[in-house]
Amino acid sequence: MSITTPSTRASGTRLRLFVILPCLFLLSAGLLWWMVLPGNPIDSAPMLGTCMSWMVLIGAVSLLRDVPRRRVGAVIIAGTVLLGLVAVSAPPRTSNDSARYAWDGIVQKAGISPYSHVPVDETLSGLRPDWLFLPGDSGDDGGPVCAKDLFGTESVAASGYPSGNPLCTAINRPHVPTIYPPTSEIYFLGVRAAVPDWVGYLPFQLGGLLISLAVGLMLLRVLAQRGLPLHVAAVWGWSPFVQLEAVNNAHVDLLGGALILAAGMLLAGGKPLRSGAAFGAAVATKLIPVIAAPALLFRRPARFIAAALGTFALLYVPYVAAAGVGVLGFLPGYLKEENYSQTGGSRFGLAQLVSTGPWPQVLSAAALAVVALAVLRRTRAANIWEQQTVMIGLTLLIVSPTYPWYALMLLPFIILSRRWEFVGVLLALDFLYLVPTEDPFSLPLNQTVLLLAATAIAAGIWWRRRAEVRQAAVAGLSSDVPDRVDSAQ
Repeated sequence: MSITTPSTRASGTRLRLFVILPCLFLLSAGLLWWMVLPGNPIDSAPMLGTCMSWMVLIGAVSLLRDVPRRRVGAVIIAGTVLLGLVAVSAPPRTSNDSARYAWDGIVQKAGISPYSHVPVDETLSGLRPDWLFLPGDSGDDGGPVCAKDLFGTESVAASGYPSGNPLCTAINRPHVPTIYPPTSEIYFLGVRAAVPDWVGYLPFQLGGLLISLAVGLMLLRVLAQRGLPLHVAAVWGWSPFVQLEAVNNAHVDLLGGALILAAGMLLAGGKPLRSGAAFGAAVATKLIPVIAAPALLFRRPARFIAAALGTFALLYVPYVAAAGVGVLGFLPGYLKEENYSQTGGSRFGLAQLVSTGPWPQVLSAAALAVVALAVLRRTRAANIWEQQTVMIGLTLLIVSPTYPWYALMLLPFIILSRRWEFVGVLLALDFLYLVPTEDPFSLPLNQTVLLLAATAIAAGIWWRRRAEVRQAAVAGLSSDVPDRVDSAQ
């Protein structure tokens, strides 16, 4: 029989901390570099790299348990910075949304409303930097054509307005106005005002890294206040999902998610007015954060709602003054294009399993109403993070958007609540976006992935309830022991 001595245990701990953990971290950094590598001939690199990186992350996070509590926060933040530097070393890999962010910021810096002109409008041709716009060529059919990687990311062929001359741009949907609300536009202006127009994607990537660090610090603070293990915060800062979507692709959804987290922290701390202001700013980032509202109405809801509505309205005032109803931008067209107002694609994928026609939207809306009412009824300061996970996670699962970065506002709450089964929602959205599928296999595959995520959530709920019942039974038996002893005497 082997005997484990203190020196043996210490040696094993040193091996894990100073050899295995650094190796896993370097492997994670190498996979991230491979995922964002410009000109990578393997189109599936982001998906394959994401899958492998999650497995590496599980091992790394488990080893972080051996890091002393007083130091684990610094280790996590340092690792987040190092991985972030890898993520910003290349242009956006799987999305060119930050090209629109940059253009909106450049336009505002020139004193022009971003809602007043579409990117192809030649009125603004004097503002166009070469890393966003270049002359195009005409194809055999007379339409504009562009080289695939002209800007280091996706190239979009367009026609200038009103000349019709062929134009190449890194901006998607260049013939429509911006869709982003005021908080986003203020952020776009702030980032671009700090750099010359010829600077490319890096400013928003660095902005994403800074905000992700802020979220990491907030997670560490809440975990410390609740006496929970700090090492799980690495699931945020070291995850391939955050590094790809928040830093490399620089999605502004990160800002909305950070503001929702701040709103929750402020409300749990008894500050409903400040919480409402943070939430109003979050909704004015991209509107989607409104789904977090039911779990934020448990303390002085009138004050919270008033502060949220007031902040939201104040942020819109200067933009409405400049563009009027034009502040709606491409929102109505976007909702129709993305099939939120009709059946098709993977939207409301679970409801499409049992209904057709207009019924998937109806059934999904009913399910969301039930979830919202349940969350509204159950949320307290002690379980706010669990209820936010349920509200946001089930909403994303039921609506099933094909954009994984929407889950940037979900992951922090998964970490704080430790409802790890909801990671399945994040992975499902990753699959819908990154894995190319073709009819007639597209919808069945997407629905299968959504069903797997739903099954994971159901299994997690069942396991947790089973554990709670077992603990209650043990507690009940323990409380009965003195009574039986007394009666025997």
